Amino acid sequence: MAEAFLNKLGVNKFSAESAGLEPGVLNPLVVESMKEAGIDISGNKTKEVFEFFKQGKLYSYVITVCDEASAESCPVFPGMAKQLHWSFPDPSVFKGTQGEKLAQIRKLRDAIKRKVEEFVSFAQ
Repeated sequence: MAEAFLNKLGVNKFSAESAGLEPGVLNPLVVESMKEAGIDISGNKTKEVFEFFKQGKLYSYVITVCDEASAESCPVFPGMAKQLHWSFPDPSVFKGTQGEKLAQIRKLRDAIKRKVEEFVSFAQ
């Protein structure tokens, strides 16, 4: 979600890529909630952070979005000048019915969007 919002809201200023420790599967409820926000991520693929590292990619910012409970499994990208951490819960652990999970994901989506808006307005 953060990658999609940053690419949309920071167009011409940022180009975001996202990855985790291991490639996974897109959460269909996250895809649905992003579609509601006007962003289609259904064709996105999950990526592994080590692949970016092996390619020697350099970034101005590395932003991790793991929650505090999962911080030890949050990817690290060595050598970056500006590393930020935004603590957000993992939507894959949300409990309840599909509708209840979707409601939680919408709140998460909106919180991530606000954080990205704040970042875009202040980052250079």
